[in-house]
Amino acid sequence: MSHDTPPGVTNLTPSILDTGTVKNGQISFGNWRGDADVPENQPPQALPPSERVGFAVMGLGRLTLGEILPAFSSCHLAKPVALISGRLKKARLTAQGYGIGEDALFTYDDIQRLADRPDIQAVYVVTPNALHAEQVETLAAAGKHILCEKPMAKSSAEAQRMIAACQKAGVKLMIAYRCHYEPFNQAVRHLVQSGELGRPKLVEAINTQVQGSADQWRLKLELAGGGALPDIGLYCLNGTRAVLGEEPESLFAQMISPPNDPRYKDLDETFSFMLRFPSGVIANCATSYGAYETKDLRIQLEKGWITLENAFSYTGHRLRIGQRQGNHKTVNEWRLPAENQFALEIDHFAHCILNDLTPRTPGEEGLRDQKLMEALYDSARTGRMIHLATE
Repeated sequence: MSHDTPPGVTNLTPSILDTGTVKNGQISFGNWRGDADVPENQPPQALPPSERVGFAVMGLGRLTLGEILPAFSSCHLAKPVALISGRLKKARLTAQGYGIGEDALFTYDDIQRLADRPDIQAVYVVTPNALHAEQVETLAAAGKHILCEKPMAKSSAEAQRMIAACQKAGVKLMIAYRCHYEPFNQAVRHLVQSGELGRPKLVEAINTQVQGSADQWRLKLELAGGGALPDIGLYCLNGTRAVLGEEPESLFAQMISPPNDPRYKDLDETFSFMLRFPSGVIANCATSYGAYETKDLRIQLEKGWITLENAFSYTGHRLRIGQRQGNHKTVNEWRLPAENQFALEIDHFAHCILNDLTPRTPGEEGLRDQKLMEALYDSARTGRMIHLATE
């Protein structure tokens, strides 16, 4: 058999551009694309399964089964190792699809037993708001780091209890503000705070959806702690604070609960609020359980505007920037790679655990929102502008 090089082929050995390099435990590739195209991202570096942070997920409702557990397949630093549920039949069925054994299934009444499971390093709490405080306190006492869904609690007093319990136990507490980790929201925040488009002047944030049956926990005051504001309006409140990187100095709010709809006898259906910031920015935010779904964010700046459609959605983000270029007005659209924001937030928390870092959205971030929501409800009830104390 001839070993001669085929005619026209001078080298059968792939170049380093094709094979990549390995250095300091990282695999990287040079850019194979031309200058006109955006370079590819470097491949993610995933930890071996045995070295990933083991998570228990507490609460097997729609969000967990539809988004959170599936997101672990996109995680590089975390893995699901246990489930906590009030219904063991549902937990067993769910566990089969994730390779979780019977010995890693827990009920809400025995979560203190997690203290005996070193393979469970963190717990993602995905239960109704009213349950968060007591559950977080128990989990902290068991020595587990905690990723807690938003809103953090029903009140600022509960939020402070949660923070104190985690500090006492020496465990980390992170609030699951997923939009902080989502690439389009991050791009908006960086662009606004870079000053490239001048100083921001106005922010508009809206998050609405139409609620159905009253037989759901979100429409029960004792479990939710409020209506549209803490559930979906919180994205407008927290998102505005994140984009601007500052805290409001005053606020004003109004709320409407239809008198002929028993679902909103004790809850706000529609809530609108204004925030004024020390820099002079005014934010107008609105949320409703009775309006067709919209989840958009818009910022007006000195030298342009930014619109992020579906800002608070899981998918479908569209980012456009309007500004002057030469003698023309232009509208540019940024197309960013779609990433699973649940996986990003889970991996961020895992990274903080592995490297003993403070999460980007710690318990203190949730506490600030709880205090602001209490002030917003106060304003809506009294019709007064609320001036906030600066810390």
